[in-house]
Amino acid sequence: MSEIIRKMIPYEEFDYQTLLGALKGYTHPRDRITALLRKGAIIRVKKGLYVFGENNRQHPYSREILANLMYGPSYISLEYALQYYGLIPERVEAVTSVTVGRSRKFSSPLGLFTYRMIPMAAFRAGMDQIEMEDGRSYLIAGPEKALADKLRSDRISIRSQKELQTWLFDDLRMDLAAIREMRPERLDEYAGLYRSRKILLLAKLVRHLSRLAIGETDA
Repeated sequence: MSEIIRKMIPYEEFDYQTLLGALKGYTHPRDRITALLRKGAIIRVKKGLYVFGENNRQHPYSREILANLMYGPSYISLEYALQYYGLIPERVEAVTSVTVGRSRKFSSPLGLFTYRMIPMAAFRAGMDQIEMEDGRSYLIAGPEKALADKLRSDRISIRSQKELQTWLFDDLRMDLAAIREMRPERLDEYAGLYRSRKILLLAKLVRHLSRLAIGETDA
């Protein structure tokens, strides 16, 4: 049975309706699903969302695809996106996303998935679509948006450039060159959408550090 559904389902991640469709030739498909789960042929990530078990996998599953499917509308952002772009040195275990729904947290056999609620205006801006080799894609915040989401979501008081630099370089341990490469005009946009003084301070800091870098090059 597991070999048959493996042939009918092309991807490692699939939902309940796809699984039912692959089992349409069987009587009592729900009992078949229970049997597949029991022997580890498939793994339930969340109610209605599955991946193939290790012995039935043809390719590694994508936690990014799963994050988009698990709870939505959403896209990957915050710490996981910062790590994805190499902006922070720490390995991030949880896949972190933003959403316009309620903030949620899902603990699964494949790890932790978290979702932070942000305003609709801020949600609509700054997402990128990453194409995978199999033709599918997932949504993730761009570098500036991921950092803006992180700065806005952290419940810390930042009122000066000095406090902001402490947060960036001591707390997050971000690389100075990575900050200089960011586009301040995008941070200006996100500051307006969030109505956030902290993100506006960040845009000003990026401009300041970029000017310093140009001066160092000229010297």
